[in-house]
Amino acid sequence: MNEPFLRVRSDTVELPNGTVIENYFVRESRGFAIVAALTPERRVVLVRQYKHGIAQIVLELPAGMIDPDETPDACAIRELAEETGYTGDPPRLLRSLFADPTSSNASFHVFLIENAVLKFAQSLDATEAIVVETATIDELREAVRDGRIGSGSQLAAAYVALDHIR
Repeated sequence: MNEPFLRVRSDTVELPNGTVIENYFVRESRGFAIVAALTPERRVVLVRQYKHGIAQIVLELPAGMIDPDETPDACAIRELAEETGYTGDPPRLLRSLFADPTSSNASFHVFLIENAVLKFAQSLDATEAIVVETATIDELREAVRDGRIGSGSQLAAAYVALDHIR
């Protein structure tokens, strides 16, 4: 299946012990970037948006899928600008992680963009309805700890970013 938001392939897998599994489905993805954007006032840019898979509005760091022929750092710059209107210093890759290595080939890349300032109007996709807010570093830490940020990839990205923000 190849659709704009989902690509799935079916593999025949032979495990190290010789067991063969037919029709092992893998979600294919170019991956995505997650951006910890820090303003000159040391506030972190966050987004609140509806996620249809869980039918809830969630609090997150800005993030998005890598487009064809796009690098992860270019994706980080683009997604930050589109979702929030912010731009800043060149992105610094903090870490790349596997999103779901059991059933997906996707990686996600966590970037820090410092000196982020509001420069543009949002440029949202038809599937996005995003409210932008900022938080102190301590407020981000609390949102991770108390569950307001609840996605696994977002939690990982926030903890990685918090390790690098001094």
